[in-house]
Formats: sequence, structure tokens, C-alpha cells
Amino acid sequence: MSVLIKKNVQIIERNGKPEYAVLPYDDYIALTGYDNGQTVPHEVVEMMVVDDMSIIKAWRKYLGLTQKNVAAKAGISQSALAQIERAGQNPHRNTLVKLAKAMNLQLEQLDLEEN
Repeated sequence: MSVLIKKNVQIIERNGKPEYAVLPYDDYIALTGYDNGQTVPHEVVEMMVVDDMSIIKAWRKYLGLTQKNVAAKAGISQSALAQIERAGQNPHRNTLVKLAKAMNLQLEQLDLEEN
């Protein structure tokens, strides 16, 4: 990843050796590609790991949405969503796009394989 940083970077040393580099937030975003609109909250990750939930189910619960509501917005049946939400399922990309839109998320927030 090659990004030219034009702004000041502050180097913090410990025992005479560089330990941290502090840079403007915009430069951090440019370097990492991370944006607040495309992250996954800790609570969602915790539900995935601790409760063995799929990312789709974890997001839906985190957002306080029902299967019926999300399914209707995505144009699929509630039973299809229930099947998709089972951990280990791998829905088609076009289904992920519909579900992301139904939950007002970015596709990248549902498809961690792409990141």
C-alpha cells in the first residue's frame, strides 16, 4: 500500500528508540482503508465468536431488527433468512447485497472474506 503522507507525523520515542507514530486521522484512513462506515462493532464480533452466530444474525440482533422485517426489506422469505442466518452458511453475493441494503449496511460489513 503506497500513500504519500503530506502532513506532519509525530514520532514518540521510548528509551531513545521510535515506538509510536502519530499521524492525522485522514492519513490513517488513507493508509488503512478503514472508515467508520465500514467497520464491524465489537458487540457484533462478540456475538459471532461467543454465541457462534453468523455475521448476518449478529448484525440483525445488534440493530434490533426482526427476521420478518429484514426479510421483507430484502425481498426474501423469513424462512430463507433463518436458513441464511445459521452459522456456516455462505449466501450468494447478490443475497448479501440485498441484506446489507435491508439493514442499511455496507456490503463489506457483511462479507468479511472481501476485506
